[in-house]
Amino acid sequence: MTGAGGARVLVVDDQPANIRLLEAILAPRGYTVLTAASGEEALEVIATSDVDLVLLDIVMPGLDGYEVCRRIREQADTAYLPVVMVTASGDEQKVRALEAGADDFLGKPVNQSELLARVASLARIKRYQDTIRRQATELAGWNRELESRVETQVAELERMGRLRRFLSPQLAELIVDSGDESFLESHRREIVVVFCDLRGFTTFAEASEPEEVMGVLKDYHEALGDLIFRFEGTLERFAGDGLMVFFNDPVRCDDGPLRAIRMALAMRTRVRGLAETWARQGHDLALGIGIAQGYATLGKIGFDGRLDYAAIGSVTNLASRLCDAAEPWQVLVSERVFSAAGPLVVGEDAGARELRGFSRRVTTFSVRGVDNSRTVS
Repeated sequence: MTGAGGARVLVVDDQPANIRLLEAILAPRGYTVLTAASGEEALEVIATSDVDLVLLDIVMPGLDGYEVCRRIREQADTAYLPVVMVTASGDEQKVRALEAGADDFLGKPVNQSELLARVASLARIKRYQDTIRRQATELAGWNRELESRVETQVAELERMGRLRRFLSPQLAELIVDSGDESFLESHRREIVVVFCDLRGFTTFAEASEPEEVMGVLKDYHEALGDLIFRFEGTLERFAGDGLMVFFNDPVRCDDGPLRAIRMALAMRTRVRGLAETWARQGHDLALGIGIAQGYATLGKIGFDGRLDYAAIGSVTNLASRLCDAAEPWQVLVSERVFSAAGPLVVGEDAGARELRGFSRRVTTFSVRGVDNSRTVS
């Protein structure tokens, strides 16, 4: 929109005198006047210029005003372009003009006040139409952007869901935010592995209804899962009552042995509480935990749509065998873990043991607790 009147008006007439007259009335009021001497030229101007209103003569050689108006209405971009028919006389012409799609009429000779009033009114309507069209375009753009953001967020949530199956929520969020999963590829690193399972579970499962077994596992998994995330361990798997967690990968931590022991002790305390409830229901269950430290190969395993993050190496077997050897409610750790955890850990030598799959006897320690009052030199 330009000029004081705010509109670009196309005047269509095959008589130059009529064009000059209308231009002389409109131009001083701030309207930008475009001209066309025929219907064909008018359609070209409309197609190539920004027109806000058309003053259209009816009687012209070639395409008359009715046909020009019909063609304007047939185009989606100009279907609502205001058109004022300039007619000499007759109700019949007005009826045909309405049928062709005209918005208003002006009689010849043109009355200046009437012309300015009609142009101003229709120009105002055109501004409203332009505003609505612009807002509709903006809304469509916002909708596309919103759809794109929703798709992106859904994809991120799906990735987050997959990653949170074996990583802490903080780490999963970090990977999604950074878009970097490179450190989940196969690599070798020293880790601390915690393995635990329920003593008496096989007997309990054989003697109980499936619903009871699932109820116990649900409470057990929820209790331990919360602690795994709290201590920022990496969950490799739940396998019935068996559970494996490791530390120092994929994010490194300097206190892996001590953190693993703290988590194991917290697990023992929490499961003791559950065991009291289970005992009242007639279920005799206890927890055993084994912890080992060593090198393993780690990375994603599986296939597209079902990936896990796994650790492969003798250290995982050692943690599993220590768990098997542990007494009910005992946290049994390797000598390497006990030494690396430092003086805060309270425990005693549990002897050298022959463990299945290991040719040499393994020195073990039974952990009673962590004494936070001790000073670390």
